[in-house]
Amino acid sequence: MNRPSIRLLVGLGVEGDAHCGATVKHRSRVARDATQPNLRQVHLIHGELHDELAGAGFAVAPGAMGESVTTRGVALLELPTGIRLHLGDHAIVEITGLRNPCKQLDGLQPGLTAATVERDPQGRGGSGPSCRAEGAGPVAPPRPRRSRPALSRGEVR
Repeated sequence: MNRPSIRLLVGLGVEGDAHCGATVKHRSRVARDATQPNLRQVHLIHGELHDELAGAGFAVAPGAMGESVTTRGVALLELPTGIRLHLGDHAIVEITGLRNPCKQLDGLQPGLTAATVERDPQGRGGSGPSCRAEGAGPVAPPRPRRSRPALSRGEVR
């Protein structure tokens, strides 16, 4: 569902989302071990992926592929695991890895799963990063902040 805003809950994810929780919520991971920590609380996809998909003949709106936040102008696939991304004044997510596209995407449009796999600089495939909620608050699009002091190592604002 596409919404104009969401709220992050520390250690849980997006308020009201099916993946919100301290332990895994994805069906395949729950089947393996439902007590695993949930490192996929928040899903980010770059809006440029939607543009690329449109160019390949797919009609996919922001939010349709299960992403929590759609970004634009942020090189998501280049962000290393462990980096923190500030989404507004209070919401913070920590990159925990790349999201593997689910075969359920082919239910939206045949071939969509394969079309969404990209490779990051380390050769890992995915459609965008998975994250863990570190800071609570309403989410705003990531944007450069020039008025703040220098960033500490491992943070993107």
